[in-house]
Amino acid sequence: MLARFEQYLYADFPDLDGKQILVAISGGVDSIVLSFLLKKLQLPIVLAHCNFQLRSDESNADEQFVRDFAQKHKLPLHVVRFDTQTYIKEKKLNTQLAARELRYNWFEQIAQEANCQYIATGHQADDNLETFIINLSRGTGLSGLIGIPKQNGNIIRPLLNFSRKEIITFATKNNLLWREDSSNASDKYVRNQIRHHISPKLKKIHSEFLNNFLKTQQILYQTQQFIVTQLEIFRKKYFTYQDNIIYFDISQINENPNKEFIIFELMKEFHFTNTVDLKQLLKTKSSGKQLFSSTHRIIQNRNEWIISPLFQEDIQRYVIPNELPKIEIPISLSFEWVEKMDTTLFNTIFVDADTIEFPLQLRKKQEQDVFAPFGMQGKKKKLSKFFKDEKYSLLQKENQWLLTDATNAIIWIIGMRADHRFRITSKTRRILKITTQL
Repeated sequence: MLARFEQYLYADFPDLDGKQILVAISGGVDSIVLSFLLKKLQLPIVLAHCNFQLRSDESNADEQFVRDFAQKHKLPLHVVRFDTQTYIKEKKLNTQLAARELRYNWFEQIAQEANCQYIATGHQADDNLETFIINLSRGTGLSGLIGIPKQNGNIIRPLLNFSRKEIITFATKNNLLWREDSSNASDKYVRNQIRHHISPKLKKIHSEFLNNFLKTQQILYQTQQFIVTQLEIFRKKYFTYQDNIIYFDISQINENPNKEFIIFELMKEFHFTNTVDLKQLLKTKSSGKQLFSSTHRIIQNRNEWIISPLFQEDIQRYVIPNELPKIEIPISLSFEWVEKMDTTLFNTIFVDADTIEFPLQLRKKQEQDVFAPFGMQGKKKKLSKFFKDEKYSLLQKENQWLLTDATNAIIWIIGMRADHRFRITSKTRRILKITTQL
């Protein structure tokens, strides 16, 4: 196994030479064998053990076992004790997720402190099969069927080519001792149910099932890499980026026979994972329909989807001091007292300061907003009707800033239309020039 391990190790991770590796060691057979193999190959390794204090004396016995192993093999060791139960209550996580979060955050911290370029974990082929079945049972895309990746950033999993049976056989032949986690015997967790009842039956059906699974998974991985390349082509062709908003032209995607798959894969990065909702939105023809994920929103706008992040806080109003300083937040506005108008300037309005009640304010639209569009001789119009006539999308309506006076009267739909009531006339004595940079 040592020769095969070395062959796979440098094939899967070709730049390991000269790099130090932090090995996550629980005391179980997988992490013990991984540590032993890496040491045999004379690679510089540092051990890291987490005591989650969930199994009382058993957890402490695991910790002592790892300490003894490190001392026997003259390997540097870092140990941490977590108050996992408190963390579970604070974060409202289940035990497995809490332990995973604590573990990997600490590994990253220790890797930096110990100058380790990689973090190695003891996941092996049977773990990967179990992950595959879990993802399949829950419903997943191609990435879920690939299971546990061999490498994810600086985290590597050198034992994924080896079965649990091979690892135990190697440990026994080399007189390696290990700890058994008593919780692994329970069917409380889905993974254990698969390990105890489903995987053995699959291997009984075909003796080479696990090896065939690994080969199939490699094909799935190559397929995914091809799809990733194609999706990037779609992004470049159909995505238009403006600040943190994406405009997605779906008109041509609709003609593609694989449109549902393409949409699902493109939207995953924005955490839209419900295929039924995405299909329904794809069939929607009317503008304004919305779909929300945990992080983003899609707005249907004719032949495009507008994808924008969700913000925890959306300030709707700003008061501008009477000194009229130049402001940059939420948008750029500058103020200047002038003697006369210059009608050749863009993104600029000139108003009669004596018709305005200060202080000025910046705000978003309100339900009953009306204004008198400049050029309509004082005739009033609902702001909602103006937006409709100008073919504003829902997102444009929400992002449009209005400049108002202290009475809430609209002076300027910024960058679009000024209000007739504040125009310059022959009676104007003070002219205020207001400029924006859109």
